[in-house]
Amino acid sequence: MKTAIKTLIYLLISSLCTVAIATPQQPFKASPITNSDKPWRIGYYEGGPYIEYQKVLTATVKGLMDLCWIETQKIPNQEGEQTDALWKWLTTNLNSDYIEFVNNGHYSAGWEDESRENLKQQVIQRLAKKQDIDLMIAMGTWAGQDLANNKHSTNTLILSSSDPIASGIIKSIDNSGFKHVHATVDPDRYERQLRVFHDITGFKKLGIAYEDTQNGRSYAAMDTIKSLSEEIGFSIVPCHTKSDIKDIRFAEHSVVRCFQQLVETADAIYVTEQGGVTKNTLPVLVQTANRHHIPTFSQSGSEEVKHGILASLSQANFKFFGEFHATTAAQIFNGAKPSELNQHFKEPPRMAVNLKTAEIIGFNPPLLLLGASDEIYQEITQPK
Repeated sequence: MKTAIKTLIYLLISSLCTVAIATPQQPFKASPITNSDKPWRIGYYEGGPYIEYQKVLTATVKGLMDLCWIETQKIPNQEGEQTDALWKWLTTNLNSDYIEFVNNGHYSAGWEDESRENLKQQVIQRLAKKQDIDLMIAMGTWAGQDLANNKHSTNTLILSSSDPIASGIIKSIDNSGFKHVHATVDPDRYERQLRVFHDITGFKKLGIAYEDTQNGRSYAAMDTIKSLSEEIGFSIVPCHTKSDIKDIRFAEHSVVRCFQQLVETADAIYVTEQGGVTKNTLPVLVQTANRHHIPTFSQSGSEEVKHGILASLSQANFKFFGEFHATTAAQIFNGAKPSELNQHFKEPPRMAVNLKTAEIIGFNPPLLLLGASDEIYQEITQPK
């Protein structure tokens, strides 16, 4: 209990400095500037559709609006997990003298290995030879792995990669390995999540559903989980899924199957980011865990808490991510090299909790947990 109180007090105190945490500290300008009287042209590449990619891209655009690089206007709510419709809207509706989202600059491999390889070569060839894009957004681990190299020299921001160090995208927090590459990294994110989850629930057997591949283990933060299991003293209950595949239905089925197994053998479940956790499966996963009174913690953030996962760290609609990414892009447009800029982003340490789920599973949240929560949900809403 003392450890839990200590952790929650830390969350309350450290929340006072979230703005400083989310802002790069180097002395580079971020004020709007044109590219020799022309707008800076931005492209986009992802491994496949994923809801977090859509939210991070939206938050980054809003961050650029806040910095006055783009005229402020409401971005329409997006359906599904695709980013192509959002990108099309950005190319035709945003008003800016400084930034252009390139009309034919959106690429998605659709989680297909063969398409990925072909698309990778196509994108690199365009960046290296045509050179009509000034900044490339590489969204996620696949995209980061494909564009973090010397086959091109286009400035590249790698966003929303679960662990860019473990997945081989960058060398370290302080060194991306390439002058033109910058990858946002929060090396302690998953450790913070798991420590808080353990402090508030005291689990002994942690269930993890993940794809047993190099990327899958990286997404799930398995190295961190194994290290903490030895330090804190809990056992890991694994179940293997399929994630980065074109057949989303198969991926979804694999996650549901794993949850049905894990609720029989684990006393808590860490809900990791993967292709099978979707708006279709999330209600089933929540119902399965709640029916067996199993506490759950979302790795991806508070959106899943709104839909019934017990708790997570609050992400405030990815606002702080967007501010960090937008400031980094603005500094690059002002002449900074990506490798010169801070890659370390520390997620603001606030909580999200679903009280309806807590009631169903018989979990009595400590008052300090509620005090450290930015997002408290009274009901379980269904994903749209």
